Amino acid sequence: VSFLVHLYSTEYMKGDPRYTRYFGFLGLFTFSMNGIVLADNLIMMYVFWELVGLSSYLLIGFWFEKQSAADAGIKAFLTNRVGDIGFFIGIMLLFTAFGSVLYSDIFYGISQGGLSGTMLTLAGIGLFIGAMGKSSQFPLHIWLPDAMEGPTPVSALMHAATMVAAGVFMMVRLFPIMTPDALVIVAYVGGFTALFASVIAVTQNDIKK
Repeated sequence: VSFLVHLYSTEYMKGDPRYTRYFGFLGLFTFSMNGIVLADNLIMMYVFWELVGLSSYLLIGFWFEKQSAADAGIKAFLTNRVGDIGFFIGIMLLFTAFGSVLYSDIFYGISQGGLSGTMLTLAGIGLFIGAMGKSSQFPLHIWLPDAMEGPTPVSALMHAATMVAAGVFMMVRLFPIMTPDALVIVAYVGGFTALFASVIAVTQNDIKK
């Protein structure tokens, strides 16, 4: 998907005064998404998670001479930071319990009963809050419609195909951490977001939004 967006962008962005900068930002984003997928521990995932957020900010506000685009970039950046605080708290709870951030160590520790009950549920919810920010789920959904101020290929790559799906990927990758109680919260938030966003979409007259 990223390759096709790069290819499409060569024509779409032709003549833009910041053409080279655009491809620098797009390359950074692709690198960051690869990092999320390849990471084998929570800290590396967190680092690349933040890099994806940075790339999003740079690309949404790419035409920063438009006030609406500049504002949208800042809004996306700050909303994602709220989610990332939850993500970081979840990581710290797991690190405190197991002394490691490697997925294999954490999954093994959980299977041996090293962390259970409310604390494990809270750690899972913390990680899910990070996913909520990136995947634009209620109540951290507010940045996504505004993010359409960026160039169209960016919206296609990040805000439809990859970055918003990174939250889903993270939930699947960290599934052994999620307790039944945490999964109920995931289900309610996801279900409500789907209905809520659909209702909002009914009244939109901008096709990208």
